[in-house]
Amino acid sequence: MSGALAALDRRADFPGLLTADGQPWHYLDTAATAQKPRAVIDAMARAMGEDYATVHRGVYARSANMTLAFEAARRRVAGFIGAGGAEEIVFVRGATEGINLVAQSWGGANLQAGDRILLSQLEHHSNIVPWQMAAERAGAQIDVVPLTEDSRIDVEAMAAMITPAHKMVALAHVSNVLGSTLDVARAAEIAHSVGALLLVDGCQAVPRVPVDVGALGCDFYVFSGHKLYGPTGIGVLWGRKELLDAMPPYQGGGSMIDRVTFAKTTYAPAPTRFEAGTPAIVEAVALAAAVDYVEGIGLSAIHAHEAALVAQARDALSQINSVRLLGPEDSAGIISFEVQGVHPHDVGTILDEEGVAIRAGHHCAQPLMDFLSVPATARASFGIYSDESDIAALVRGIERVRKIFAK
Repeated sequence: MSGALAALDRRADFPGLLTADGQPWHYLDTAATAQKPRAVIDAMARAMGEDYATVHRGVYARSANMTLAFEAARRRVAGFIGAGGAEEIVFVRGATEGINLVAQSWGGANLQAGDRILLSQLEHHSNIVPWQMAAERAGAQIDVVPLTEDSRIDVEAMAAMITPAHKMVALAHVSNVLGSTLDVARAAEIAHSVGALLLVDGCQAVPRVPVDVGALGCDFYVFSGHKLYGPTGIGVLWGRKELLDAMPPYQGGGSMIDRVTFAKTTYAPAPTRFEAGTPAIVEAVALAAAVDYVEGIGLSAIHAHEAALVAQARDALSQINSVRLLGPEDSAGIISFEVQGVHPHDVGTILDEEGVAIRAGHHCAQPLMDFLSVPATARASFGIYSDESDIAALVRGIERVRKIFAK
């Protein structure tokens, strides 16, 4: 390999990239969930084994040490995304819970009848349904920003349609279907011009591009650990400190309290007030290990690597007459496509027989499928471990799809 593709040769770090009989597995479903490097697996095993204890409660040494590791993970994540401090980082189960937390807590305290919420045509269901629920409770309305011809959120259309009635704007940083990237700073400028807040779904962005929430100017940012080469069951909600401080808890239980009596309960400050119950201790420690691994490579290098793969894959697929590519030329590590006359599920099944794993379906983005006038798409998504052999295997598999359905 040469150029950006040669810069990342990390397949050996990922034990999940081999089949049961030791053959290479061409995993092109990183946008759904990333494979885990050995460093993350080892960190998780240590945290679950010889280092394991509860946090924030025990007075014994191991509990104290695990508490230090858990809170160090919070600081590590804060530094990774440019947060103002660890107190702005709420650990949640994933981006879905993070969005629901804001929709229920901030939304419940602030949305009123007649208010409006602004989403976009390409949002994941996790950034649609919680806002629909919040809007229904409050009597608010939802508006939808259209896409540009090259499949990006049309921020200038957003500027034309936003009004002082809009209180929240919630948009994806990178589309999980099309790989198109949002100009977050411009979106924040537009939202703030009418006094609205901006929540950004960063699930597909944090593993692919450098993220600095301070520079972006948004108000909330959410992402899931498992897409960042970390474990499932852990995610991050970042919020501006003054916003989190003003939000009520949305779950009650242990840890999130200051003082409990039957007459009245007072709550701990943020972020603790949003972390009821025993937290995902092992997962948080492993998430910090994933951040270490990714930063050891560098997000700029990862982005360059995936951009080179996207360019090569789009060029190869565009030469197959029956393949239609969706999304922009410079998509961030994600390519959606159709094979003419073949349902994406059939494409995925045949590719699986060839040792190639892609995603086929509506990708939890049914409104976008309706907009594109398709029931589903096939999606190939790259990661740190992807290389030219994955593209070659994808192309071979699609050629087999064509031959089978030509018959």
